[in-house]
Amino acid sequence: MIPLIRGWTSVDRTALANIRLGTVLSFVAGATNAGGFLAVGQYTSHMTGIVSSVADHLVLGQLSLAAAGLAALLAFMAGTITTVWLVNWGLHRHLRSAYGLPLLLESMLLLIFGLFGAAINLSAALLVPLTVLILCFIMGLQNAVITKISKAVIRTTHITGLVTDLGMEIGRLLYINRSASSTPVLADRAKLRIHLTLILSFFIGGLAGAIGFKQLGYVTTLPLALLLLVLVLRPVLQDLRSR
Repeated sequence: MIPLIRGWTSVDRTALANIRLGTVLSFVAGATNAGGFLAVGQYTSHMTGIVSSVADHLVLGQLSLAAAGLAALLAFMAGTITTVWLVNWGLHRHLRSAYGLPLLLESMLLLIFGLFGAAINLSAALLVPLTVLILCFIMGLQNAVITKISKAVIRTTHITGLVTDLGMEIGRLLYINRSASSTPVLADRAKLRIHLTLILSFFIGGLAGAIGFKQLGYVTTLPLALLLLVLVLRPVLQDLRSR
């Protein structure tokens, strides 16, 4: 299996590798986001909604809920900051796994979340808010990885921008160019396929995560953690051998 994913997380990037990695990460994000909602009752990648909820809670005088929303936002930002630190640290040391280090950390966090999920039910008042922060951190971590790798072309943890871009390309595709003298309006079919692929991957991941959490519970995150581990295993082993 590892030869099939060679180069997906290496520092030597290609457009195809970016799309493949983005598709897998969209699936993981969809599964984590939907499954996390069933686990803690909150979506953890939707920062637009979280910021709006902070404003609402402040106006309603619900300061504790506003503080919780602000903490979730800061956790997401902490994830993106951690990705920048890890990737640049790896690049400065010429590590082949520089882009994979945040995904390795995400894999470990998902593994912990899956293994100790049962404890969340036993101490919900304490562990549910902590779990929300961890999931927000994971979403920020992952989104920053593919954003940095693809130079902001691909994002995976939220699809508002993807749906917008998809709609724009469909609009260009369906536009009828009547005047031969003006510059024709043409759709970028490659972008259209990429946006559609990422949206479908997120949706399928959401279905898998929701079904998994409903039927199996927290253990559903274990395959996601192993999937990420497989993606980064080869360059990590190469770095370990070279040192």
